Amino acid sequence: MREFTLPSTLEAHEPPARRDAVRLLAGTRDGVTHRPFAGLPELLRPGDLLVVNTSPTLPAAVRLDRIALHFSGPLPPSAPHASGEGAWLVELRLRTGEATVPYDGGRCGEWFPLPGGATLTLLGRQTPRLWRARLDTAVVPYLRRYGVPIRYAYVGRDWPLSAYQTIFGTPGLDGGSAEMPSAGRPFTPELVTRLVTHGVQIAPITLHTGVASPEKDEPPYAERYDVPAPTATLVNHVRWEGGRVIAVGTTVVRALETAVADDGFVRASRGWTSHVVTPEEGVRAVDGLLTGLHEPRSSHLRMLTAVAGEDLLEEVYDEALAREYKWHEFGDVNLLIR
Repeated sequence: MREFTLPSTLEAHEPPARRDAVRLLAGTRDGVTHRPFAGLPELLRPGDLLVVNTSPTLPAAVRLDRIALHFSGPLPPSAPHASGEGAWLVELRLRTGEATVPYDGGRCGEWFPLPGGATLTLLGRQTPRLWRARLDTAVVPYLRRYGVPIRYAYVGRDWPLSAYQTIFGTPGLDGGSAEMPSAGRPFTPELVTRLVTHGVQIAPITLHTGVASPEKDEPPYAERYDVPAPTATLVNHVRWEGGRVIAVGTTVVRALETAVADDGFVRASRGWTSHVVTPEEGVRAVDGLLTGLHEPRSSHLRMLTAVAGEDLLEEVYDEALAREYKWHEFGDVNLLIR
């Protein structure tokens, strides 16, 4: 996809008054159309399947005097120092007033005293921006007590954790996502009822996503996922019967494409995935994607190209810019069906 510039005026600075009060930009074989998000059932057919991410959002930021720590996710078992529930990937951010910016400081062995008497120690770099680190207590319970939702500069003030949850998020003991699986945010119970009445099915997967602050030019790293057996069976059945499988979010695409076998069928699967969906490889488990609008040079744009094709995606993003759609987690939504 060609380069484009995202004006700051197209950044969504706060949650909409109602969850579903966002616009829906649809790109299909029939071209590009515009409608309110509540019009989603009109774009789907009886027998289609929406697959949603049930990962809840964690209050994954801990603010110190000068530094903010963004807890991304537990270390993969194959990573150095991965043993123990306190071993996580962490991003260091420099606080600048109400916002934060990337911070390239830190050194191996450096430790930070945290609220509540906890201590975080840096163990080594995992990527240019993420550190392997160890908290001297269990991370998820600690974050639920002392953390706040991750917020970037384009959001003008703090919002409660409830603003960063989707209706599909299922709190559990195994953690959650550092940042909201935001494609599911506009859904309401009323809309889900309309979809089911229309004959659209809904099935869950779980993928706990990490921090995505510098999406630009950076591929995903290993994240935990679970495609349960009933969902795998339903995906295969819907496709066999000629229905369409629509992923609600890029996290769902990653999970399903990780779980698809060489024969093209999705298998129940769980573990860790660092799978990158590319136009060259394409997609085998999904027929469409409901997602937000992604930043220039985001690795997610390659996934969108794999789903929609280069020409349709160019047309969609040209329309999004021309019609002043809103970007980021509180912004508008894009439906792509190949």
